[in-house]
Formats: sequence, structure tokens, C-alpha cells
Amino acid sequence: MSASVVPATDVGRTEQPSPKPITEGTQSTAAIVMLWVFVVGPFVALLAALPVALGWGLSPLNATMAVVGYLVAVTGVTVGFHRYFTHGSFKAKRPLRLALAVAGSLAAEGPPTEWVADHRRHHAFTDREGDPHSPWRYGTGVRALAKGLLYAHCGWFFAREGTNQARFAPDLLADRDIRIVDRLFGPLFVLSLLLPALIGGLVTGTWLGALSAFFWAGLVRMALLHHVTWSVNSICHVVGERPFNSKDKASNFWPLAIVSFGESWHNSHHADPTGARHGVLRGQLDPGARIIWIFERLGWAYDVRWPDPVRLAAKRNEGSAGVLRKAT
Repeated sequence: MSASVVPATDVGRTEQPSPKPITEGTQSTAAIVMLWVFVVGPFVALLAALPVALGWGLSPLNATMAVVGYLVAVTGVTVGFHRYFTHGSFKAKRPLRLALAVAGSLAAEGPPTEWVADHRRHHAFTDREGDPHSPWRYGTGVRALAKGLLYAHCGWFFAREGTNQARFAPDLLADRDIRIVDRLFGPLFVLSLLLPALIGGLVTGTWLGALSAFFWAGLVRMALLHHVTWSVNSICHVVGERPFNSKDKASNFWPLAIVSFGESWHNSHHADPTGARHGVLRGQLDPGARIIWIFERLGWAYDVRWPDPVRLAAKRNEGSAGVLRKAT
């Protein structure tokens, strides 16, 4: 790997000079239209979920499929795309590597290489020019921050220029397995939405059963996961506590800790990007770290980068409270 490339293990520390541009190409009009459909559609379904739940469709089967689908996809994104592929927080045997790539794709947040390139770029330029989704891009005033929050939450998807994958994710571009999963993103996205409908239809034997399963275990489940993930980009750079010096505005926002699988301990993560656990203080729940621990115990993951208490203690902001957790 050349010195001009940002390696996975160094992402979020210091941006290295590079002749490669930050962005590359432009998204087609068709791609922008599809983004509108698949960003707005699940969101509308999420808004409709509560009144619909009062009178239609949320059966035990649909609830079970929604929960299972959420757990698989959120594990794929948080443990796979983020902690493993982006930051190299642990090493994984090939079957686990492939499973995490597929599971992350089922979250419908983009192919692995694209997702990783965007996130490595975010760490290289956090909350300054070059960051693809900083909520502070328009300024610090109330109106500017409101506009920035919307942009960081989902508006940045519609930016015409894409992140240069050759600069930020050359390791994934060179990986044959990941290139295959990248190409299969479309079918995996469709599978994520339609498999619940197929199961619901087969179990109930009715079109209504298929439609209600598509709504709850497809659209609503996907919308909830999307907005939880996107909130880490937006809310967790504006609201919350900053017990560690991360040289940016990343913050810990506890209400999202469980549903985000620990991703909302964002200040801790930016202070130690390659750490396998983000909830490093006592009492900070981090389901993603527990899953990595299970993978390690099973022998599927190894060389896990558990937090170093000495290193983290050196990054503590003066006056911040909280006791560091043990190494694992």
C-alpha cells in the first residue's frame, strides 16, 4: 500500500498528503431519483407505523421478522462495515468476513466499498472541509446548524460527487470477495425488502399477510435502522457529552446506545477510532463490542483491538467523570 493512501488502521488520526482527489465522478440523475425513492419511502412508512399499528398488521410473525432483520443488518453495519472493514478493529476469518459484508449490505446503506470510503473520508476530515456529512458545514448559527443537521442526516446522499474509492478504500477494491459483494448490492437490497413479504405470504397464505410483512419487516424496519445510523452522523456531532479529546465535535449520545449497537458513543470512538469497543466507560452499553467478543471466543475473530486504558486516560478531558472499563 502506497504512502499516499489512507490505511484502515490509521483512519481518523492524521490525513496523509495524497495526489489522489477526495471525490470522483458524479452521480447520475437516475441514481439521484432512486435515492429519493429509497430514502423518503421507508421514512414515510416509519411515520405511518404508529397509527397503522393500532389497527392492522403488526402480528407476532411480522414483529419477529422485523427484530431479526434489524439485528442482522445493524450487526453488519456496526460490527462489519464500521469496526471491521473501515477501522480494522479486529481480524476475521473468511466466512465471517463474507457474512459481515452481506449482512451490512442488507441494511441498504450502500455497497461495502462505497460505505467504507465515505466513512474513512469522514474520519480524515471530521467537521472540516472534506467531511462528506458534517452538520457544521454551514456555520454555527441556529438556522445554519438546522440546515447542517438535515444535510448530515441524509441530505449528503444527494451530493453529485462520490468519494474517491481508490484513495480511501484501495484494500477493498483489491479484494475479490468484496468486489463480488459490491456487485450483488442491488439483489441484496431487494432481498432485504422482499424476503419478509415472501415469508409472510407463505405463512399466512394471503396477499394481505405478504403486504403487512413487507410494511413492518421491510419498510419500517429499514427506515428505523437508517435513521438510527444517520443520527450518529448528525445528532452525535452536535448533542451530547465529550469526555475525551477527539479534536472534533463528535459526542456521546446515550439514548441511541442500544439501538445503534454502541455507535452513539461517538466521542469515545473518534478519540480511539480503531478500538473494538466504543462504550469505554463503565455503564456504557455497547452491544456491538459484545458481539465482537463472542466472535473472538468462537475463534472467528482474532487480534481484536480492545481499548487501552492508559492510552484512553491520556485523552480524557479535564474534569470529565466516569471510570474506564476493563480491557475486554
